[in-house]
Amino acid sequence: MHIKTTKCNHFCLVASVTNQEVFNHPEAQAGFEALFRSFDPEVQFQYFKSFRRVRISFSDALAAAEARLRLHKTDFSGKEMRLYFAQSVHIGSPRLEPPKPEKQFLISPPASPPVGWEQSQDATPVINYDLLCAISKLGPGEKYELHTATPTTPSVVVHVCEDEQVGNPVPSDSDQDDKARAPRPKIIQTRRPDYTPRIEQ
Repeated sequence: MHIKTTKCNHFCLVASVTNQEVFNHPEAQAGFEALFRSFDPEVQFQYFKSFRRVRISFSDALAAAEARLRLHKTDFSGKEMRLYFAQSVHIGSPRLEPPKPEKQFLISPPASPPVGWEQSQDATPVINYDLLCAISKLGPGEKYELHTATPTTPSVVVHVCEDEQVGNPVPSDSDQDDKARAPRPKIIQTRRPDYTPRIEQ
C-alpha cells in the first residue's frame, strides 16, 4: 500500500487574491510583487487566474516566513489577502504495484473461490395468496375490493377485463348480405421475360 504524506514547503507561499486587477492590470501586478520583493529580491511569481491564486517562490525560508507573518490578512487594493505555505504531496513508492495475492479473488471471474466461500441461496419469491384467492373467486363482470379507502389512501379494486367483442357485436349473416363488400384487389404477378439463348462464336 502506498503511503501518502503531505509536507509543508517553507520556501513557497500561496496567496489567495480576490482582487482581479492583479491578474488583468500590469500596474496592480507590479504593486503586488513589490510587497514581496522587499523581503526577497529573487522572489518568483506564478499567477493562476482561474483559481484566484498566486504562487510565490522564495530563495530563503526565513524570508517566506517573515512575508507570511507580516502580509497575511492585510489589505491590498481594498481586498483582504491571505497567505498560506504551499504543500507538497509525497507518495511512498514511485511505481504502481500490483495488488497483494489475497485480494486477487475479487477479480471477475475468479480463478477459484476463497477459503470459506459458500454459494448464497436465492430468496423465496413473494406470492400474494390473498390476491390469487380473490381473483379465483371473481365471476364475469364482478369486482373485488382489496383495500378499503381511508382518509389518506385510496381503495384498491380489482376489475375483470371485459371481452373485446362487448360493445362491438359481430354482425349477422343478413347484415353482411345487405352490405356489399368492396372486392379485394387482385395482385397481378409480373410476367417473366422470354429467355432466348445466345450462341457466342
